[in-house]
Amino acid sequence: MPISRRLFATGTLAAALPLSACSGGSPSGPTGGASTGTAGFPVTVPTAFGDVTVPAAPRRVVALGWGDAETALALGVQPVGASDWLAFGGEGVGPWATGLYDTAPEVIGTLEPSYEAVAALRPDLVLDVKSSGDRDRHDTLSAIAPTIGIPTGGEDYLTTPQQQVTAIAAALGRSELGQELLQRNDDAFAAAAAAHPGWEGATFTAASRTTRGWGAYVEGSERVGFAERLGFVQNPAIAALPVGESGFSVPISAEQLEVVDADVVVVFPIGVPAGDVTADPVFRAVPAVAAGRSLVLDRDVASAYALSSVLSTRWALERVVPLLEGLGDLP
Repeated sequence: MPISRRLFATGTLAAALPLSACSGGSPSGPTGGASTGTAGFPVTVPTAFGDVTVPAAPRRVVALGWGDAETALALGVQPVGASDWLAFGGEGVGPWATGLYDTAPEVIGTLEPSYEAVAALRPDLVLDVKSSGDRDRHDTLSAIAPTIGIPTGGEDYLTTPQQQVTAIAAALGRSELGQELLQRNDDAFAAAAAAHPGWEGATFTAASRTTRGWGAYVEGSERVGFAERLGFVQNPAIAALPVGESGFSVPISAEQLEVVDADVVVVFPIGVPAGDVTADPVFRAVPAVAAGRSLVLDRDVASAYALSSVLSTRWALERVVPLLEGLGDLP
């Protein structure tokens, strides 16, 4: 995995934000509790590393991939170990998943997890679905327990929410519930888009501002996909730029910042205060910004948007739509 992608996917986002697996969750949780039955097992899940067989309903799950733990929680399964990619602290999840653990998981490292710590948790399933796709990492984890890695044909950290939910739901024996969760989100996006016909075809830039400077997300990134599901289209000026090593973003110099101009500009501050963005005179001179058609997302909304788990996406949608509405009519 290129070093730049690793830094972008983990370190910079973290900087921006700075034992009961498969036990029943709270009845008020997203699934109303988890079954401990073994119906439907064994199951076989295709991955980029070959088919993986899960012999029985997992009872001790370790979730290491980006958003994998929240996906398991959405399906009613509480991991005993999990990686906290966005440095939330505590249980390692955002506010959209608060209260879904009965017992906090042991927090495991992200880019370089302690395999000893994983093994000590005696898992019967490891989730590493939205991850680096590193073969050595996968083989080491697979020696501990059946490991669900990136999907067939997948790329590092570019596992889509649909692929993530589908794979994890299959491994947990909850495929039907997984599809229900995805459909609920699809329906929510469709309803929001239908309620705002003025967004259809409007151009959209998802920009980033880090300690290293400016950038923008491109087609295939979930930040752009989120807006497209609401009817927006990617800023064609951004689409024309060469994609950086990350695979989902392009660097932008301060001198060319006007390229972010679109009907709507949304900025993700990463490792810098939002005030540094709004006070930047070059940013303020961008026509859309000067016209009041820009958003600089706060920590929680940016985190939810970036994580793109089945839980955080819906939470972000409920907050981003009113923010977009507040921009008024688009050109």
